[in-house]
Amino acid sequence: MERSQIDAVVERIKSTEVPGQGSERIKEIVNRLTTDLFYAIEDLDIQPEEIWKAVDWLTTTGRNNEWGLVVAGIGLEHFLDLRMDEAEAKAGITGGTPRTIEGPLYVPGSPESVGYAELETEPEEGGERLYMQGQVKDEDGKPVPGAKVEVWHCNLRGMYSIFDSSQPPFNLRRAIITDENGRYKFKSILPVGYSCPPGGATDQLLKAIGRHGNRPAHIHFFVTAPGHRKLTTQINIEGDPLIWDDFAFASREELVPHITRYSASEAKEKFNIDEPFASIDFDFEIHKEREGVFAAEIERTHGPR
Repeated sequence: MERSQIDAVVERIKSTEVPGQGSERIKEIVNRLTTDLFYAIEDLDIQPEEIWKAVDWLTTTGRNNEWGLVVAGIGLEHFLDLRMDEAEAKAGITGGTPRTIEGPLYVPGSPESVGYAELETEPEEGGERLYMQGQVKDEDGKPVPGAKVEVWHCNLRGMYSIFDSSQPPFNLRRAIITDENGRYKFKSILPVGYSCPPGGATDQLLKAIGRHGNRPAHIHFFVTAPGHRKLTTQINIEGDPLIWDDFAFASREELVPHITRYSASEAKEKFNIDEPFASIDFDFEIHKEREGVFAAEIERTHGPR
């Protein structure tokens, strides 16, 4: 078909819209995506059988609640971050801790504490002890007391509480309010990397395009404070072989902090801690809110569906 013929089909579809009804914004988006899809079908000679296989896959993806993984896996969530980075840069907002993807596994309502938190609700055998600490600072380097640092990560099986019913609610999920010096600290275990569900919709798609569905070990964070822009980010665990081969494209140079490890004797002598541990020092730098810039708080559904 010629482009003019495709355009005529799209105009015929658009002609059924009732003026003044529905959302003009949604009309604009749907019509643009429909046009681009029709062009792609013609340009790539996509056959009806391929379309209906895709429909089946789309249905399965929704049924399995995997759309959050697909959005990360095709690079869409990373692209949205890059667009926000660009918009902030044009508004004069640069530097600070880089944002990176939220992913699909955040759940609101984690237990709150001031200054310090222990993330494990139920201790897990075999993990390497982790202490992570630092400050929340503004763009001028001043500490931000009363900031909320929300942190969440998976267990040693690569599973997240709430989504994994075998874990206690909010295991490895906490919210830490920074102290008067803007400091936070938490005790946990070093998380492991994991893959999207084997044989699931995301795995099927990635294998079909010759890619894997694995993520390096990482820890997620939201950092919020009154009068400041929300920071959505995560750190990678130094030494993980997949740091630069993350299927979700979330790794950034500034988000791979060094890990210092202390032996049992060093832990006891220097910190009066009765076990060896790994330590990460990491400061978050957040920006003050400005008028005329897009909201950094993204409205989206959270939790199992």
